[in-house]
Amino acid sequence: MRLLKSSIGRLRLAGFFEGLSLIVLMGFAMPMKYIFGDPSYVRMIGSIHGALFILFVIQLFLTTEEYKWKYSDLPLKLLISCFIPFGTFYLDYKVLNRIV
Repeated sequence: MRLLKSSIGRLRLAGFFEGLSLIVLMGFAMPMKYIFGDPSYVRMIGSIHGALFILFVIQLFLTTEEYKWKYSDLPLKLLISCFIPFGTFYLDYKVLNRIV
């Protein structure tokens, strides 16, 4: 639970769950909808993913304010990474784990 003690740790944790939910949404729920005709998984997992996305954006804003980052630099890259599968994992590995 060391991650919960710092703002960057909470950002990393939020990014992990947001990225994981995006992968589950794209890799499981979307095929279930379009191949098997069952949209219920997209509604359920999509709602969870949406909540985790909002949580990530809020934590990104709080961390940016605490560390006085410029919005045009790292926060913008982190926000864009949310829209790319495995993007949050990549930036966590390349950038965030070195800041902690």
